[in-house]
Amino acid sequence: MFKKILIANRGEIAVRVIRSAKAMGIKTVAVYSEADKDSLHVELADEAVHIGPEAASESYLVIEKIIEACQQTGAEAVHPGYGFLSERPAFSHALKEAGITFIGPNPQAIEAMGDKITSKKFAAEAGVSTVPGYMGLIETPEEAVRISQDIGFPVMIKASAGGGGKGMRIAWTAEEAADGFSRARSEAASSFGDDRIFIEKFIENPRHIEIQVLGDKHGNVIYLGERECSIQRRNQKVIEEAPSPLLDEETRRKMGEQAVALAQAVDYDSAGTVEFVAGQDKSFFFLEMNTRLQVEHPVTELVTGVDLVEQMIRVAAGEQLQLAQKDVALKGWAVESRIYAEDPFRNFLPSIGRLTRYRPPQEGTYGAVTIRNDTGVVEGSEISMFYDPMIAKLVTHAPTREIAIDAMSKALDEFLVDGIQHNVPFLAALMKHDRWRSGALSTSFINDEFPEGFAPVKPDEAAQAVMASVALSMHLIERERLDHLPGRLRPHSGITRPHWVVRIDKELIPVELANGMPTTPIDMDIRVGEVTELVAVRSDWVPGDLVWRGTYADETISVQVRRILNGYRLDWSGYSCEVVVLPPRLAELDKLMPEKLQPDTSKMLLCPMPGLVVSIDVVAGQEVKVGEQLAVVEAMKMENVLRAERDCVVSAIKAAPGDSLAVDAVIMEFE
Repeated sequence: MFKKILIANRGEIAVRVIRSAKAMGIKTVAVYSEADKDSLHVELADEAVHIGPEAASESYLVIEKIIEACQQTGAEAVHPGYGFLSERPAFSHALKEAGITFIGPNPQAIEAMGDKITSKKFAAEAGVSTVPGYMGLIETPEEAVRISQDIGFPVMIKASAGGGGKGMRIAWTAEEAADGFSRARSEAASSFGDDRIFIEKFIENPRHIEIQVLGDKHGNVIYLGERECSIQRRNQKVIEEAPSPLLDEETRRKMGEQAVALAQAVDYDSAGTVEFVAGQDKSFFFLEMNTRLQVEHPVTELVTGVDLVEQMIRVAAGEQLQLAQKDVALKGWAVESRIYAEDPFRNFLPSIGRLTRYRPPQEGTYGAVTIRNDTGVVEGSEISMFYDPMIAKLVTHAPTREIAIDAMSKALDEFLVDGIQHNVPFLAALMKHDRWRSGALSTSFINDEFPEGFAPVKPDEAAQAVMASVALSMHLIERERLDHLPGRLRPHSGITRPHWVVRIDKELIPVELANGMPTTPIDMDIRVGEVTELVAVRSDWVPGDLVWRGTYADETISVQVRRILNGYRLDWSGYSCEVVVLPPRLAELDKLMPEKLQPDTSKMLLCPMPGLVVSIDVVAGQEVKVGEQLAVVEAMKMENVLRAERDCVVSAIKAAPGDSLAVDAVIMEFE
């Protein structure tokens, strides 16, 4: 077994590999760019080597620097994680020439399966169901349009070396095919250094299901069940689960056997994933094979009990698999939510900055439920524009899907992140969504259910009652503490009054306290709005706690608490509300307060995210039509096209290609 390994990656996956290596008694070496010098993976590793500037092309993607770091530290093997160099055959070859073991599949398998065009041919020869498409090289947008028309719209335009949703577009028309080809090719070149594109038929209303395979260097290959990854946005997975609510045992076996047949065809000898697109009728077609560890591997680990990173290390060291296919059993259900640094209320645009607060839920097993959080950050970490926006993967495991989802919902309610925008409110709302909970999924789920994007969820009466009760309980506890300050007269505060009004956003809700001043722990009965029955509210919350934990009508809940002027901002189950508690007379006066108006930016194109200006596609004085391309901004390795929302005339250009812009920086102005 290896004594020391190097992790050629960063963030949460580097931390994940370090965790397994340490459990095996193996020393670890981290590598880091200038942007990551204070990162968690650097702190946790036994050694760390600086490999260059912030840009991945000058640090994490430079093979020579990785090999030099191995030689400098005496690392015998390299785990690539995912992304970066994980699927580069040249990296595996270079390590072999330097006498260093690659913890991953042999380079021939990477070449065969890492190239999506070649992998389709291998799959067909191995008897794996494949999607109709064009596997040859495509050179021009015109050629892409012709091929798309021959296949029949809609089509999927994909980078041959792609992954993670990059270099991928869906086209429903000839115009979209031409534009999608150009964008996919540009993204593929910048992300993977390979601009080859292929086109295949897009299966409508499909589900995304993948099979985890594991092979060794002695010819043994098994599959470890499936994961469903149908909840996607811009072709990037958001929520994953294992097993799939679609499959039955027979379909699972067929998919698993085809995945193993493909792996055996290329002598696969590590952990890998065979991805399928599945119809609602349980038909399935080969999509691609990822010759690396997948982002969503934790759900498989939790339902099988197999540490995939450990298995990869053991296989790379020459050991035989200790598992046979008959030993694999799926136990319970696991759900993974990807926590991204992005603003769900602004079309999920990337967000960067410092994590002023980062308090994930406590990991561990609580009765039948397990909570796991794979992360690469801590409070105070900087989220950079140079890398992927994912900051954590929250995973829950339970005996059933329903219990696992409920556990995820509660865990998300406790996941406190400040300093950047993040998608926790969106994930929390999804956990309550009836269609998600029913398992009626497809890869178009988010587009179907949120066609206008995700907006703040307006609380219904039941949610308002919860928010009002939580706010009143905290307000009274804080007022009661004030009354115990030296010199304060308790009756002066008025906290003993039974009647209050809670303003939730702009709505005023009457609340009646039925049993006098609550104590700490909170124990009170209240009546909200027009509801006639009393509701019991219990909590051990004390001023300063960032999460209110307790029971409302005997239901255990967690509500995030942030102070605002004269009140609180409460976040719970996807709801986010500004809440102020008022005596009835002040509530009457509050209605008379003027409303602050937002500045008019309708004649400006503002940068929607921190990013780099790739192109300015209009000039001052130009007339533009609705939908016309104005500029392209790149952020976190994705190109974002900004288009005109109405017919107008450009009056001034305020930015140029190559500029790095902050959120809401003015790109251009209109007459």
